[in-house]
Amino acid sequence: MTIYATAGSKLYIGGVLAQQSADFVLADFSGETWVQINELENLGTLGDTSAEINFTSLSDKRTKRLKGARAAEPMQVIMGIDYADAGQQAVIAAEKEIHDYAFKVEFDDAPAGGTPSERYFIAKVASAYEAYDEANSVMKLNAALWVNSNVVRVDAAAP
Repeated sequence: MTIYATAGSKLYIGGVLAQQSADFVLADFSGETWVQINELENLGTLGDTSAEINFTSLSDKRTKRLKGARAAEPMQVIMGIDYADAGQQAVIAAEKEIHDYAFKVEFDDAPAGGTPSERYFIAKVASAYEAYDEANSVMKLNAALWVNSNVVRVDAAAP
């Protein structure tokens, strides 16, 4: 078993990418021009949760649980503010738009000479706000990504 640190992970924003009724596949992201979002401190969480549907049977006197629609919690991304960073500027611009954007996460888990794991998805940038905190803190840009698709997983691969 091998585990990896989050350190070294990268986040990228692409262009507008419309929702679709079928799950996304890797090829759906092949034409993207990616801009790295720098000074990441926290990538938050990424993944789906099914809504709970309850049904109580009178004869069984038992509540049964079913899985409903799937949705992802907002991905809370925290960055150290860098006014000159093109990725941060793209996030701020995307927050002002109504569209979904392509995103890519790249992990620092590549085997020697191989390629790293990646995650692809679309999301709306729901918020982009600054946090200043206390004197001995770095000013931060916080963004919430409303994930609106499945997450396409690409595992690390040996050469």
